[in-house]
Amino acid sequence: MNIHYLLQLADDALILGHRLSEWCGHGPVLEQDIALTNISLDHLGRARSLYQYAADSYGELPAEQKATVFQSMQLNNMAAGGHKIDEDDLAYLRDEWDFRNVLLAEQPNTDWAYTVARGLFLDAFNSCLYAAMQGSHDVRLAAIAEKSMKEITYHLRWSSEWVIRLGDGTAESHTRMQQAVNDLWVYTGELFVMPTETKALAAAGTVVDTATLRQSWTDIVTEVLRKATLDVPPTGTWVQQGGKEGRHTEHLGYILAELQYMQRSYPGMKW
Repeated sequence: MNIHYLLQLADDALILGHRLSEWCGHGPVLEQDIALTNISLDHLGRARSLYQYAADSYGELPAEQKATVFQSMQLNNMAAGGHKIDEDDLAYLRDEWDFRNVLLAEQPNTDWAYTVARGLFLDAFNSCLYAAMQGSHDVRLAAIAEKSMKEITYHLRWSSEWVIRLGDGTAESHTRMQQAVNDLWVYTGELFVMPTETKALAAAGTVVDTATLRQSWTDIVTEVLRKATLDVPPTGTWVQQGGKEGRHTEHLGYILAELQYMQRSYPGMKW
């Protein structure tokens, strides 16, 4: 299995999970504070499963190939010294340019409207992606997808209900919800970009060609926005991308500085 593809899926889950965890203790009401914290834990659990698979795949590579996977000096030195790279190392010891999450996942929470709009876009995509991934020829990836779908179904329902509630609420909530949708829309195009290195895997039926998911995703999001009385931003506009190739916004650096601090300061800590 292509390690970079596994890392992209895992990084999406880890970074979004971390972003959502920032609401812990700060939610608008206690019930939603708890709900969002549990959703964050779902993402972290999926990230761990994918990081474990990526670590196992990395361990099977010959030494000369291992040296080309990461740019992070610390990981390369550890691997060269015979250390077995595990899921903790992949989450906590890679540098920013080795992360492959989509840019949308790392965008700031800003406010509740931005959080649920980002959630809708990513939950709708994950719903389409992991449903299709259950048919992967890779048994381990298909199993992760099957387990994840139970959680993703709830995530999509939760974010959809909040977008509708705010969009079809007061004049103030409608305006702020529309602004969040408009501002984050520019990041959604990257969801359907397929890196060259994974196109062969898609042709073989091992991974899902994300370009084929655009219409299903559009149908889900459009229906939710319609119920929320929100305008759908125009399609065909320029989109932000680069996260899948390791080019990120400034926000990821701040996330990693916080997320990786304990492990880098006190090496050997476990999940």
